[in-house]
Amino acid sequence: MSESDLDIPSDNEAPAAPPGAMARRFRGFLPVVVDVETGGFDWNRHALLEMAAVPIELDAQGLFVPGQTASAHFVPAPGTEIDPKSLEITGIDLDHPFRLAKPERDALGHVFNHVRTAVRRHGCQRAILVGHNAHFDLNFLNAAVARSGHKRNPFHPFSVFDTVTLAGIAYGQTVLARAMQAAGFDWNAEDAHSAVYDAEQTARLFCRIANAWPSPLPG
Repeated sequence: MSESDLDIPSDNEAPAAPPGAMARRFRGFLPVVVDVETGGFDWNRHALLEMAAVPIELDAQGLFVPGQTASAHFVPAPGTEIDPKSLEITGIDLDHPFRLAKPERDALGHVFNHVRTAVRRHGCQRAILVGHNAHFDLNFLNAAVARSGHKRNPFHPFSVFDTVTLAGIAYGQTVLARAMQAAGFDWNAEDAHSAVYDAEQTARLFCRIANAWPSPLPG
């Protein structure tokens, strides 16, 4: 797959805007923070249970800010497994009456539609996944896309921005909770391991580091 492959809009989607400041800043990519909660650590075997995505936006001063969050709960895909120990960590109750989980393909579509709208609004070509240990999230995402046969994945298939690396350079911290505190943010351990909470906190961390970074040097 070529890095220049475009996501062709469907008939009911607005055409892409001309490339804007975000597209120019990241070579046509829109950073989108993603967090997933899963039924284990093996993306080929364990179920995807939650996903949240936070597109990064620009404010009136040209600073990076977290955009609106899209999230979904997933019905465990047929054939996938769940390690009970993972549910102890995440606190996910698969039988909760208000969980409102969707089949895997529908849940992906719900989040992807939100991301594609942001990508096109900024005149970008693709989303690039931002995450804390980002390849963990990307591997589960790619496995779910392949398993469900979803054809409109807006994310680059292998490139990521990892806040573990960024936080290690900026603050000398690689654990998300400690990196957030080093960046001057509060961290609520009781809310952690929720896809929405972790994605929104990671988005704040990414924006804090990116806004402090000098502009790219001319080539």
